[in-house]
Amino acid sequence: MRHFGHIPPAARKGLFHQEPGEFTADSPSALLSVALGATLYSPATRPRLADDVVKQVGGGVVSMVLCLEDSIHDSEVEAAEENLVRQFADLAERVGSGTEGGADGVSGTPLLFIRVREPEQITDLVHRLGPTVRLLSGFVLPKFTEVRGIPFLEALADAERACGRTLYAMPVLESPELLHLETRTETLAGIAGAVDKHRDRVLALRLGVTDFCSAYGLRRSPDMTAYDVRIVAGVIADVVNVLGRADGSGFTITGPVWEYFRLQERMFKPQLRRSPFLEGRAEELRATLIEHDLDGLLREIALDRANGLLGKTCIHPSHVPPVHALSVVSHEEFSDARDILRPERDGGGVLRSAYTNKMNEVKPHRAWAERTLRRAEVFGVAREDIGFVELLAAGLAA
Repeated sequence: MRHFGHIPPAARKGLFHQEPGEFTADSPSALLSVALGATLYSPATRPRLADDVVKQVGGGVVSMVLCLEDSIHDSEVEAAEENLVRQFADLAERVGSGTEGGADGVSGTPLLFIRVREPEQITDLVHRLGPTVRLLSGFVLPKFTEVRGIPFLEALADAERACGRTLYAMPVLESPELLHLETRTETLAGIAGAVDKHRDRVLALRLGVTDFCSAYGLRRSPDMTAYDVRIVAGVIADVVNVLGRADGSGFTITGPVWEYFRLQERMFKPQLRRSPFLEGRAEELRATLIEHDLDGLLREIALDRANGLLGKTCIHPSHVPPVHALSVVSHEEFSDARDILRPERDGGGVLRSAYTNKMNEVKPHRAWAERTLRRAEVFGVAREDIGFVELLAAGLAA
């Protein structure tokens, strides 16, 4: 699979200085954690779930979570588990027969994860999936703390041994103990110890911002990002501080969900400037984004990146193209990162950027440059004259 693989090769060539690289479910975890991109959630109760998965692959999705937790009613869990087993069998048959092809030869399944409620579901589902477990990349672990999370991670280790393949964990950080100031430091330290002990199987950490808001009876409007809700922004900052460090101890931390996907009455002015959209039909694209409240999503994605988060939890397919378009490395970023990491710069120093608009200080900017080139490996590098508008338009049109 590859990002923007659903776009015809000729169109990709016109967009990218360096095209997104290919990867598989067996690629190194350091690569997969960056490649997750927009992770699309779907309730495990959907009767045509296999069809949904195949359709989303054709729309550019590379990671999905099939949810047995908050997205379904408590009374639906047993039926949802049975549905998952049936749908995995359906998907396995399609993959085996080669009937699941999509645009530009896109085929197969995305990285598939199951969001469970209890540790026992992990070993039980792996047993019930049988040979079709080969399509499963891992499990999403809800309301993760040290006390609650360790049994999930131990169950995952047992399931790995039983099925003979790697299964990754994606803990969700959303518990009240993490939100509340008086317990946050201790809870973060416990989480750090738990995930470090199981580092080889923890692919990424996900933020449950909706649960954070719920604890205080809050809900942000489509005019607001998670970073405008100060109590939420404070938690995100502390999570990145402890768990997102660039010294080798950190993990990929993904951006929070954007809840809106249809027209709401606006209170504030649109947040998208007109200038990037002045060419051709781009003004029409800007109007569409504003109409569907996606201008707020674009701003939140930019703030995710500025605050050390990568990828995003998504609950609607329309959110996927914006996340991926803003994940592509710009030609300017690529130029700066490559210059900083040249072997002759190992001793440090300061240099003017090739774009002559900034200072690149080799030692302080090295970690940023390394992360940028890892992102370039999976999301590609845009041509010098290509911006997110062109990338977004291509992703939406495919």
